[in-house]
Amino acid sequence: MEIIQFIHEATWQDLPDNVRQQARRCLLDTLGAGVGGRATELSQIVYEFAAAAFGGQGAQLWLDGREVSPPGAALANGMTIDALDIHDGHSLTKGHAGAALVPGLFATVSFESAGGISGKEFLMALVIGYEIALRAGMALHDTACDYHTSGAWNALGVAALAARRFGLKSDQTRHALGIAEYHGPRSQMMRCIDHPTMLKDGSGWGAMTGISAALLAQAEFTGAPALIVESDEVSRTWQDLGSAWQITRQYFKPHAVCRWAQPAVEATLVLQQKYQLTPEQVKRVVVSTFHEAVRLNCRSPHSTEEAQYSLPFPLAAAFAHGRLGVSELTGVALKDPVVLQLCERVEMIEDASFNQRFPAKRFARVEIETEDGNVFDSGEVEPNWEASNPPSDLELREKFRRSSCEQLPGERAAELEQIIWRCDELPDLSNLLSLLTLPVTKE
Repeated sequence: MEIIQFIHEATWQDLPDNVRQQARRCLLDTLGAGVGGRATELSQIVYEFAAAAFGGQGAQLWLDGREVSPPGAALANGMTIDALDIHDGHSLTKGHAGAALVPGLFATVSFESAGGISGKEFLMALVIGYEIALRAGMALHDTACDYHTSGAWNALGVAALAARRFGLKSDQTRHALGIAEYHGPRSQMMRCIDHPTMLKDGSGWGAMTGISAALLAQAEFTGAPALIVESDEVSRTWQDLGSAWQITRQYFKPHAVCRWAQPAVEATLVLQQKYQLTPEQVKRVVVSTFHEAVRLNCRSPHSTEEAQYSLPFPLAAAFAHGRLGVSELTGVALKDPVVLQLCERVEMIEDASFNQRFPAKRFARVEIETEDGNVFDSGEVEPNWEASNPPSDLELREKFRRSSCEQLPGERAAELEQIIWRCDELPDLSNLLSLLTLPVTKE
C-alpha cells in the first residue's frame, strides 16, 4: 500500500485480530512504564522543564494535571517512559518505538477533543505509528554509517500518527515525514552505553520532533523528502506495508534494564534458582555474550541510569535478591555491599558466534564457579518475552500492576488497567485521559 495512503486511509477493520490485540498490549505495557517512570528523578526534572519551557495548551503531563503544549507533553511523557527502561522494543531496529509513539499519540488528544475520538481510532493511529516507525528504523540502520538512538527514526512514526490525527493533506504529510527525518535526534547510542546518564535513547526527543513536524507541516512549513521513506535503496523495507505487520514482532521486557543485559540476567536467575546458590558460594561468574552487551561494564553505579546500562550490576542484584525490579536498581540498593562484591566477581567475554547473530538474536551464556569447585553452565540463553516467545496477556497485565502499584492508589490503578485493556470498546477517550493525567494525591 502507498505510504501516505496507508497513513490516512487504513482502518481498524483492515487489521488482523492479532494486530488489534498487539496494539492493546503495547499500549498497556508502555503506559505501565510511564506510570512507573514517574518515580524517577529524571521524570521529575523533565516535567518541571516542560512546564517552564513548553507552556501552552493542548496536552497534559501524566499523573500531574498540568497542561502544556503538545510538543512539551510528548517530550516529558516520552522521557518518563524511557526513564524506567522497561518498555517494548524491536530487534531489527535495535531500539524502541512505543516510548515515543504512545506519548506522541496522547499529545494529539486534549480534554476538549477526547470526546471526539473513539478507542478504535486511537489504537488505529497507534498501529500506523508502529508500522511507519519500525520500517523507518530498519531503513535508517540499513543506510546510515552510525549507530543512532531510537529518536532518530521513531520521530517519523509520531509524525505519521499526528498527521492522521490532525487531518493533514497528503503533501503536508509528506513534508511532516521529511521534517521529522531531518530533525530527528541522530545521537550516538554507544556513547550513552559507555557513559550512562539521563540522555537515554532519545525517544522523548523523537516524540517531540514528530509532533512538531506535523504541526509545522500543517502550517505549510516544508521539509525535504524523507530519504528513509522515499529513496530507492530502502523500497524493499516498505513494499509489504499494510500486509505484514511489524508491530507483531515487538518484544517486551520483564526487567527495567537494557535489553542487552537481560539474557545474562535470565541465565543467572535460572542457575541461582535451580541450584539454590547464595552469593557467598560464588567464586566467579563468567558471562559470554555479544560485543554491545560487553560494553555494559559499569560495576559501581551511582544512579539508576548507570545501573540500567550495566550488565554486572543487574546480574549481581538479580542473583542476590532472586528478582530484578525497580527497587533493586534505585536508591540504597545501589550501595548494597553484597551486590557490589558480587559485581567484582563477574567476568565478561565477547563471543564471536553471538556477535554474528546480533541484532536479530541476543544471546548470553553464564558459567558460575563456586568456592567448592563446581561449575554451573546455563548454555545459550535468550531474554524472556522475545517476539517468538511473547508473554501472555496475564503476564503483561501483572507487569502493569507491578509498575503502577507504587504510583497510583489501588482502585485507580485497577480502573486504568481495565480501561486500557478494553480501549477498542471505548466510545471516546475522556475517562482514559482523566485517569492517566489527573494528579496523584499523596496521603
